[in-house]
Amino acid sequence: MTKGDKIKFAVIGMGHIGKRHADIIRQNPEAELVAVADILSPEELGLKNLKEDFYSSLTGLLNSVDDVDVINICTPNGLHAPQAIEVLNAKKHVVIEKPIALKKADAEKIIFKALQVSRQVFVVMQNRYSPPSVWLKDMIENNRLGNIYSVQLNCYWNRDDRYYNKGNWHGTRETDGGTLFTQFSHFIDMMYWLFGDIENINGKFRNFSHAETIDFEDSGIVHFDFINGGIGSINYSTSVWDKNLESSIIIIGEKGTIKVAGQYMNSVEYCHVKDYDMPALPESNPPNDYGAYKGSAANHHFIIENVINTLKGTSTITTNALEGLKVVEIIERIYQNKPNNLK
Repeated sequence: MTKGDKIKFAVIGMGHIGKRHADIIRQNPEAELVAVADILSPEELGLKNLKEDFYSSLTGLLNSVDDVDVINICTPNGLHAPQAIEVLNAKKHVVIEKPIALKKADAEKIIFKALQVSRQVFVVMQNRYSPPSVWLKDMIENNRLGNIYSVQLNCYWNRDDRYYNKGNWHGTRETDGGTLFTQFSHFIDMMYWLFGDIENINGKFRNFSHAETIDFEDSGIVHFDFINGGIGSINYSTSVWDKNLESSIIIIGEKGTIKVAGQYMNSVEYCHVKDYDMPALPESNPPNDYGAYKGSAANHHFIIENVINTLKGTSTITTNALEGLKVVEIIERIYQNKPNNLK
């Protein structure tokens, strides 16, 4: 593949996020969208004047379209692992929306298959590209805060009946997996990316306002130790009334304190660090807007650029499959503290 070649993409799953992937691919001059697939028809999906070939299944797409380099998987969480394996068996590179899988064992199968067929696996964790995230990574890597004493991660969002409607895959244990997988895995990834793995996990979980709509908790409080030193906590809920409140992280270190907050961890609200002057950061991109509710930062164009640059040999993967596996493993270990009968 030469630097002048266009990377040819296909997207499976044309819901909100799949449409966003498709639009970003179309807008990139180094990319070409050759096909899309979904179990719903283009008319049901509101896809007017669709120029790309349309298929009703991933299998149908793979059997019909050979001239494609990358398949972007934007389907329900529970389908990510089996579909990624199918894509890799067809010897295509794969981009997997978060989470890479709902079980560590399934993530391991993806990695094993990718190594077998010498193909790349890209995991979508677009929050790493937000200016405050890039700045935080630099602060930690350069040891600006010294030893880390305490990290508090807070995620308080709204996901009500406008989101969990009947017939939707959201809310089921098999296809959704749980609140930490669907809503807050981005922030688990941020914590792991910055501070490493955790141990000695203790958690409390409740379902306060979604007893009729979801198979798992809507709120949790989790405490743990970082293997690299320091203590941490995750406090989260999707029971916030009407609209999202915040996603924030408070870091207390030997040489300073930082708070990054806003609805999507997109604003540095406090920085008091020894012998350090806070620089002006570029403005963060707005959140993905899905009408009645909003999600994390609209940074998916960075993901597509990274795929292109990696396949052309000018960059490396920003979120690789092993990192995606670690996020799944951490969430699995957190959920080991949850009662099986919680609804």
